[in-house]
Amino acid sequence: MKVDPAEPQGAVDAEIGATVAALTADDLEPEKRRRLLGRLVGDVRRRGLGQMFRPKAAIRWMADVVADVAPHVPIRDLETLRRHFDGLDGDDLAERLVRNAARATAGVGAAGGGVASLEWAVAPTLLSAPVLLAAETIAVVAIELKLIGELHEVYGRPVAGSGGQKAAALIQSWSGGRGVNPLVPGVGVATVLGTAARKELQSSLLRRFGRNLTTMGPLLTGAAVAGYLNRRATHNLGEKLTKDLRKNRPALP
Repeated sequence: MKVDPAEPQGAVDAEIGATVAALTADDLEPEKRRRLLGRLVGDVRRRGLGQMFRPKAAIRWMADVVADVAPHVPIRDLETLRRHFDGLDGDDLAERLVRNAARATAGVGAAGGGVASLEWAVAPTLLSAPVLLAAETIAVVAIELKLIGELHEVYGRPVAGSGGQKAAALIQSWSGGRGVNPLVPGVGVATVLGTAARKELQSSLLRRFGRNLTTMGPLLTGAAVAGYLNRRATHNLGEKLTKDLRKNRPALP
């Protein structure tokens, strides 16, 4: 990720990671979600504007950002989830998580569509379009990474390892739409996300980036369509992963 030489890389990662982590909350008010997405758009514009106008470079850049922010995505453990959702457990809890995540990604689509509507109505320009699409894609992926991690908690298969190892496992699960395979101890993000894994991640990001083009529809049609497509894609991912985890859940003592 290209950054201002005067600003430490760690500070940049933490700044963007904190914004993305806040966007993954499933109980955000629409106005707060819009503000957070606007902040993320600003971060993307400062850090990677030059990359956004070269499609291949843009996808590689987004893959790097996803790898950078994934360790910041907050994953609640099973006890916390039960407490937060009034004692729900098993399939009922999983269903609630999927529903809330789908609602959150729909909210991101609506917020992005709203920003795009203002761009079209007030100051029509394509300069901000790739930046907005990148920010929206990153936010949606982060919400889905959180969903994947928490579904693993629900079905007795918490993602183990260091922060980097967990992040790499979640990214691979998101790219392939399947449960996490246990990592070899001591293996980090750079090793796990080898050439094949990065290509799979970039291919998945490209599909999401293309889908998010609906955000750029004129007036409020972009917000409505983007919200619907985000909700459907997240719900499908959650359903697919739930079936996989339910089938392979550990036997009860």
